Amino acid sequence: MKLLKSESFFLFFLLFWGLMSSPSVGSETTQKGAEKAPPKPLIINSKALEVDNKLKVVTFTGDVDAKMDEFSISCQKMLVSYENSPTQKNTGDIATRIDKIVATGDVRIVRAQGGIATAEKAVYYQRDEKMVLTGSPVVKRGDDFVQGDRITIFLRENRSVVESSRDNKVRAIIFPKRETR
Repeated sequence: MKLLKSESFFLFFLLFWGLMSSPSVGSETTQKGAEKAPPKPLIINSKALEVDNKLKVVTFTGDVDAKMDEFSISCQKMLVSYENSPTQKNTGDIATRIDKIVATGDVRIVRAQGGIATAEKAVYYQRDEKMVLTGSPVVKRGDDFVQGDRITIFLRENRSVVESSRDNKVRAIIFPKRETR
């Protein structure tokens, strides 16, 4: 089936809108009895983008800047993998949700809670709320920093694991904080 330009743009718009308004993109309130906050959009700016509906991947290239609830990412190339599933309302509609985001090339991540991470590659797994940094990764907060061959950040758990290869060691520099009186 051949699509007219206006039809293909409309399909792209629907897909992209689904990615932007996906309920799994933002963090949600998890307290008992509290209403869930509406999801915040994932906002991505780049010089170019390509959508491959067959592979379910949106590719952003050239000075990519992405902003989410908990962090922002800048890089040279970003692949956003998505999955489709039926909506819960049994309307026959298909919901689009982000599966993972792969950022490559001069990756810089700034967390809303503070801290900056740099690497050559970062993979964000939406379902697990986990980010894996490789390619000379460094995480800094103030004057403190840690580096290794692979840094895994578990966002939901507020914890990190730093690993190194057999030839290298993990390196951490931590400055003691003084109490003020």
